[in-house]
Amino acid sequence: MDTIFIKTHQPGAHYAKPHFFVLSKGLNSGKPDNQPFTNSFVLVFQTEAEKEDIFWIAMSLWKSKFWMPFLRGSVIPFLSLYEFKKEFNPKVTRLMREHELHQKNVKALKLLQEQENQYNKNIHLINELKNAIMMRYRRK
Repeated sequence: MDTIFIKTHQPGAHYAKPHFFVLSKGLNSGKPDNQPFTNSFVLVFQTEAEKEDIFWIAMSLWKSKFWMPFLRGSVIPFLSLYEFKKEFNPKVTRLMREHELHQKNVKALKLLQEQENQYNKNIHLINELKNAIMMRYRRK
C-alpha cells in the first residue's frame, strides 16, 4: 500500500486522483464522504480500489466513535490534522495487513447498507400509504 496523501481541503480545490473527504469539525469529526465538507481533510490515492478500501476503514472508525477521544475544543470540537495523520495511518496499515478479511467485511457492510436503504424506502412508502388512507377522512 502506498502512503496516503492527507491535507486540509481548500474550498474550490479540485483533485484529479481518486479521493474522499473526512469532516474535521464538530461531533461528527472523522466522518468520511465523497462530497467535500466546509471543514474537512482530503485523502488522495493512486487507485480507485485503494480509495474504496480506505474509505470503509474510515467509515468504520467514525461509526465506532474512534475519533471522540482525539477531539479538541470546548465549544466546537475539532480533530487536528496532526492527530488525524498520527492515528489514521498506523490504523490503516494494521487493518490492511489482513486484506482478505477486510475485503470480506467491506462486502458485508455494502450488502447491509443496500438492505438498510431498501428498508428505508419501504418505510417511506408505508408512511405515504398511511397518509393517503388518513387523508380520506379529512375529505369526508
